[in-house]
Amino acid sequence: MARTPKPGSVVRGSRTGRPIMALLDLLGRRWTLRIIWELRGGPLAFRALREACGDLSPTVLNTRLKELRDSDLVALDKTEGYALTPLGQELLTCFLPLVDWAERWARRGGADP
Repeated sequence: MARTPKPGSVVRGSRTGRPIMALLDLLGRRWTLRIIWELRGGPLAFRALREACGDLSPTVLNTRLKELRDSDLVALDKTEGYALTPLGQELLTCFLPLVDWAERWARRGGADP
């Protein structure tokens, strides 16, 4: 279940305290969306997630995973690895139409869809 900030409280990760700005701040960091995308199929161990992300350094991966865990989008299960939380799954579901659009756009060579 999503947590609702108390009135007047600052949303974690945002200098403005506005939820949309916190989300944009988080998603604007390089690799954040890639990590969420790679976890779409289920839990991954740190090593498998690093391999899936290619040239991502372990330091950056650790930093992004901490941010995603602090934001309640990713959870760590000691036996299964990192996985999307229900909130993370919901975010991914919201992005799927944008991913589909981007793939159609790329197939057309960047022309208007």
